[in-house]
Amino acid sequence: MAIFRRGLSKTRQSFFGRISQMLGNTEIDDDTWDDMETLLIQADVGFDTTMKVIDSLQDRVRAEGITKTTELQGALKDTLSALLEFPPALDISGRELSIILVVGVNGSGKTTSIAKMAHRLQNLSRRKVMIAAGDTFRAAAIEQLQTWGNRINVPVIANRPGSDPGAVVYDATVAAKARGYEILIIDTAGRLQNNFNLMRELTKISEVSGKVVPGAPHEVLLVLDGTTGQNAIEQAKKFQEASGVTGVIVSKLDSTAKGGMVFSIFNDLQLPVHYLGLGESINDLVLFTPEFFVDSLFDDEDEDAD
Repeated sequence: MAIFRRGLSKTRQSFFGRISQMLGNTEIDDDTWDDMETLLIQADVGFDTTMKVIDSLQDRVRAEGITKTTELQGALKDTLSALLEFPPALDISGRELSIILVVGVNGSGKTTSIAKMAHRLQNLSRRKVMIAAGDTFRAAAIEQLQTWGNRINVPVIANRPGSDPGAVVYDATVAAKARGYEILIIDTAGRLQNNFNLMRELTKISEVSGKVVPGAPHEVLLVLDGTTGQNAIEQAKKFQEASGVTGVIVSKLDSTAKGGMVFSIFNDLQLPVHYLGLGESINDLVLFTPEFFVDSLFDDEDEDAD
């Protein structure tokens, strides 16, 4: 819980904390709803999701006869919590080799998230993990993965910059099977000369992995930059259409006041959030826990307790 409160402090202090302050001991009126709507949208909860939250709260206020703003905070937390779900387990069990394809735009924190996830899976699930440097269009991405791989003791299969990503993925998949690795995480390009070519490349990589391991990729995780708020939601819709996204990793939430975008992922995209990036440490990629997430958005605990 402590890491959630630390990582979400900017969102809590900027917007959700202001909601807590707004909900003083006064009568609920039109201004209450207008102020709450404004603050939720400013926190990047998104317009559609905000309207859903407000409508649900107003129904509850009428049904329960709530008249004081002090009673709204608990109702708001319950309403927000109802939008979220604990993520299903990643589909990485019950087969010789499981393949996770990771997609997202350049700058989203994709490469770092891959390394942190590899470290987490290797240490917590005790599985042998390998990484494929499939973003061959950026030399920096290959070098970054190799540096991370050395640091966390995870092998990285790579080729020279500009080489065929499909060939790298094929080589990595064959190598993972031959060496008895159980999980292969594949990095992918985040930008090509146009959106069509990017999505076509992702489709090609998926097909290559599926030729070596039937049914692969078994998970397609989309990394969204938490600092971009609702812009990330628009990105997600394009990737969702093209690459069969199965879940989301939200990075850089410790660096933003826009943590409300997580609610939009569930409401607008209907996708589970598997992990949150809440810091720079290798251990700061944490399993998404709805209760911890919502509680950490409200300034109703002693900050020194952590």
